[in-house]
Amino acid sequence: MLHAIVRSLTVYFFVLASMRLMGKREIGNISPFDLVVAIMIAELGAIPLQSHEIPLGHGLVPIAILAAVEVLVALACLKLPGIRRVVIGEPTVIVEDGKVMGRNMQKLRYNINDLLSQLRDKDVFNVADVEFAVLEPSGRLSVLLKSQRRAVTPEDLSLETPYEGPSYPLVADGKIQYQYLKMLDLTVKDLVDRLKEKDIQSVEDVFFASLDSGGELYVTMQDEVCLDELERGE
Repeated sequence: MLHAIVRSLTVYFFVLASMRLMGKREIGNISPFDLVVAIMIAELGAIPLQSHEIPLGHGLVPIAILAAVEVLVALACLKLPGIRRVVIGEPTVIVEDGKVMGRNMQKLRYNINDLLSQLRDKDVFNVADVEFAVLEPSGRLSVLLKSQRRAVTPEDLSLETPYEGPSYPLVADGKIQYQYLKMLDLTVKDLVDRLKEKDIQSVEDVFFASLDSGGELYVTMQDEVCLDELERGE
């Protein structure tokens, strides 16, 4: 049993290290090449776990080779656009000025139902409202609406707006997030004082609390979460 645990953990951390070495990818946006490598690594990682008689190296060495190839190909794609076009592919215009580019769709074997579905995912229900729609090599559809159909922004109205940065979680799952307190140059006492301003006497009663760039503290209480779960029958 101990031997199986050690082998499993070894394979797990080796595969994890290999994936991290290959760089960050959003799962839904990986290229076909990245997908093939990921599938092969998953298959190779399972080989040493199938039998104790199979040496670990039979799975780990090929994984290391694939990870190295992935890194080398990624570097080549950065330096040589031609290799990038072959390995990863190029974006393709699917809609231009509200008109569907049927010939481009046929080349990609991409049908109109796929297009309409991906447009609806972006809350676009009329192709005529689209200025450009580009199918990325990952299969994701990037959409630019016509200027008349875009939401009005403060810039369109020549309005000045204050800076808005990210909000920082100061309490998560009832636990103080000390790294963010330190980042904001705050102390636990500062947090407690801000909570008391909202008539909250104990940090333990807080499920989640975050501080936005404007200094506003958002708080969700533990009992609110429990009540919500009861209402949903969980």
